Amino acid sequence: MSTLYPFTAVVGQNDLQLALLLNAVSPAVGGVLVRGEKGTAKSTTVRALTALLPELEVVSGCRFSCAPVAPDPKCPDGPHEPGTGITRPARMVELPVGASEDRLVGALDIERALADGVKAVEPGLLAAAHRGVLYVDEVNLLHDHLVDLLLDAAAMGTSHIEREGVSMRHAARFLLVGTMNPEEGELRPQLLDRFGLTVEVAASREPDQRVEVVRRRLAYDDDPAGFAARWAEEEAAVRARIVAARELLPSVRLGDGALRQIAATCAAFEVDGMRADIVMARTATALAAWAGRTDVLAEDVRQAALLALPHRRRRNPFDTPGLDEDKLDETLEEFGGDDDPDTDPDGPDGGGGQPPAEGPEGGGAAGSPAEAEEPGESQPAGAGSGERSPVGAAEPFRTKVLSVPGIGEGAAGRRSRARTEQGRTTRARRPQGALTKLHLAATVQAAAPHQRARGRRGRGLVIRRDDLRQAVREGRESNLVLFVVDASGSMAARQRMGAVKGAVVSLLLDAYQRRDKVGLVTFRGSAADVALPPTSSVDAAAARLESLPTGGRTPLAAGLLKAHDVLRVERLRDPARRALVVVVTDGRATGGTEPVALASRAARLFAAEGVASVVVDCESGPVRLGLAGRLAGELGGSAVTLDELRADSIAGLVKDVQRRAA
Repeated sequence: MSTLYPFTAVVGQNDLQLALLLNAVSPAVGGVLVRGEKGTAKSTTVRALTALLPELEVVSGCRFSCAPVAPDPKCPDGPHEPGTGITRPARMVELPVGASEDRLVGALDIERALADGVKAVEPGLLAAAHRGVLYVDEVNLLHDHLVDLLLDAAAMGTSHIEREGVSMRHAARFLLVGTMNPEEGELRPQLLDRFGLTVEVAASREPDQRVEVVRRRLAYDDDPAGFAARWAEEEAAVRARIVAARELLPSVRLGDGALRQIAATCAAFEVDGMRADIVMARTATALAAWAGRTDVLAEDVRQAALLALPHRRRRNPFDTPGLDEDKLDETLEEFGGDDDPDTDPDGPDGGGGQPPAEGPEGGGAAGSPAEAEEPGESQPAGAGSGERSPVGAAEPFRTKVLSVPGIGEGAAGRRSRARTEQGRTTRARRPQGALTKLHLAATVQAAAPHQRARGRRGRGLVIRRDDLRQAVREGRESNLVLFVVDASGSMAARQRMGAVKGAVVSLLLDAYQRRDKVGLVTFRGSAADVALPPTSSVDAAAARLESLPTGGRTPLAAGLLKAHDVLRVERLRDPARRALVVVVTDGRATGGTEPVALASRAARLFAAEGVASVVVDCESGPVRLGLAGRLAGELGGSAVTLDELRADSIAGLVKDVQRRAA
């Protein structure tokens, strides 16, 4: 068994360590979501926590980790007689991004259930994580339906297995920890809210601290066991402190003053619902217990707010999580409790276990595209001296769905029709490989004619493997929405770029809600540029769009050819994901030799490959040339004007796209 990196040896991640320890003290806090750039010891710190958790007593032979003193009366392996059990270390179970629903919640032996009426169950990862830690790396890349199941189990403390009328349940109480890199896409706001605490992590910019990180890591890699031994005393001290805090937790008093501060803080930051108030109360109580106190102080409430509220304040996907600490201090001072005891606020851990100042700073996500990129950074070659400063996007608006025609088989999402594991059942077929979704009626129909020949006796059907039928289901998939945006001088000359950016931001919001990947190609001057390769980070696309300058000629052919290259590469990476190309232009093509003919030939490449496309016509003025409509015809798609994009005419546009593809 490999030696874990010691928890206490992690450098510069005090906020993350504190959030994990508070959940170890009080699992009712609700878990931790860790957001941050790659290479910041997120996974290392989470895995190291397991070694600090107290050992568990479990019923011998129980696959669901029932406690001997109070076994689950509905445990599938029960009933268990109360008594002594065996002791084992707490587990950390990792949920892979590509796991199936059966792997997560468990699976029933359908053949035995039909033939013998026996509820034979193979426990899933939720059962293995009961009374331990469930760790989901890259939780933002997990399929939506798996995240829903996971968070429902975390909220209710039970997991349900439902298969064609056969139902089972078991206890599933665990410390949920998820890590994510925001550059790879965000979680939906309602899912963010289900995590109790959130922590932003970033690599230190202090040379001395970075040196210490490297020194310790090299020492660990050279001799893991020896390095761990040098930190054994610190690890034992933290482990003992967790045990002491757990024992003290029931005695901690949350006074009316602290409750008023919690309620006022959540109201001041306009947090939706009441979950934030409850999480803050539990976190503040755990902070007091961690500090060895039986009363909750204002410092505990402040620290609880910094951990529990930032991810609950977001109003749209492009908002950066964070908290205005000046406003927080003003609110706490205004609603300061009168019943707080005259206790030393420092306590044994500096006021509720607040992390040292050298921890990662709060506020926005470090390394976000908006911080890392200057306005002119995406400038393609040959933009010319006519470049103009970036124009801000107009107010976004709600759009109706643009979908890819036909039926795909891509990743689960919310845009286009597809054959998926979730959705409505449309037909049955023989299983190809392992059976995942039984079509009960078709299975019974296949087995019924053979019952006499098989010598059926009693009530159960005699089922053979050849009788089983797989349910074919139709749901929705996510797509690659590739924006090809004209940033030439003709777009800026009529002061249309603000409206154009507003329209694209609106479509980006729609792509976020439908779990699409997005990409951004821009063209101006004499060349095209991939401003953003295909990614799940829709907010990164919005940031690149916001900083997009304009000016120069209109190399339409270059933009289309660059988009074609992007799609070609993406098809090799993800063949099942279908693309929707959205070209935002007035249709003009200038610069170079025969620019119009070149653009026409480039457009016909998309039509020949059957790529779904829409042209957003940005032409304005009393005299219109209709060039964007002509381009749409050569692409094999449809055109919609910038004004029509706001109206119900998009529904007609989608139907038109589907008619053309039929």
